[in-house]
Amino acid sequence: MAYRHPLLDRRFQVTSDRQVLSDGEVAGIVVDYVKAARIAWNAGADFVDIKHCHGYLLHEFLGAFTRPGRYGGSFENRTRLLREIIAGIRADANPIELAVRVSAFDSVPFHPDPALSLPGKPGPGIPEDFSSFLPYYYAFGVKAKNPLEYDLSETVRFMELCASLGVKIMNFTAGSPYYNPHIQRPAAYPPSDGYLPPHDPLVDVARQVQAVRSLKAKAPKDMLIVGSAYSYLQDYLPQVAQYLVRAGWTDLVGIGRAVLSYPTLLADAVEKGALNPRLVCRTFSDCTSAPRQGLFSGCYPLDKYYAAKPDAQILKDLKARQKAAAKSGSAKHSG
Repeated sequence: MAYRHPLLDRRFQVTSDRQVLSDGEVAGIVVDYVKAARIAWNAGADFVDIKHCHGYLLHEFLGAFTRPGRYGGSFENRTRLLREIIAGIRADANPIELAVRVSAFDSVPFHPDPALSLPGKPGPGIPEDFSSFLPYYYAFGVKAKNPLEYDLSETVRFMELCASLGVKIMNFTAGSPYYNPHIQRPAAYPPSDGYLPPHDPLVDVARQVQAVRSLKAKAPKDMLIVGSAYSYLQDYLPQVAQYLVRAGWTDLVGIGRAVLSYPTLLADAVEKGALNPRLVCRTFSDCTSAPRQGLFSGCYPLDKYYAAKPDAQILKDLKARQKAAAKSGSAKHSG
């Protein structure tokens, strides 16, 4: 990884004498990206997505303000890896098109409010105490004096850099599903190891919609902008998607987990003028909980294919054990 998040280190007491990749190891990773792009082209793919979101490697580098060396500190250094990857793909004479999915902004890690949590039932999410880490130099696209608020100035700069490198599609998401999932995946029900929404999830949908609208207004002419974080809209997703595209707030609407249970969602909206309410994603978050437990990601509550798999019962048992463990831990703590 690019760096260890200091708030997570403190909360979970992460200790290691080697927590970051060396510059030499990072350079070696570039070769792997180039090889992967070649495989994609040979397999018939039209484009590759150079992922810069959700706490994964390239997202970490965007926020690596405190990393020393060639890949940290300045904006030029924090985006060096992207430039090297794209240069390598082109040096390989690979004509494949390029896309980037990026967390337009991040936030601090969240955890369940202990004052409002019950045994086996996490409370609403609250931010980790970041007061001793100000100015905050551990996240991309946030205000250094208040990392709970986003700042898109570097995001715009990153978008312009991508355009100059030949990136044709920018898909804007936000945050990380691992330490602040409500930011990028607004949901009525949390992942099994998460927390309840800190407010109505529509607040998080609206935040993402407005951020993408602002970025779209500043996007280079030939770049396609993709918005996301719409699944919580549920039955109203098609109408909102239609409006946002017609109004020019985004060029495309990206839908992820909602199509796990309902792959023909938009086709039904267009051709039938109505949705099947039994198939609409209700944001139960099993599609997130399952892969965190090493299981297949799918819609276990609504998709009969996944409901019939052995993984469905395994997931159910795991969640029951997590609740039981939480209750046991709470009882021991109170005792």
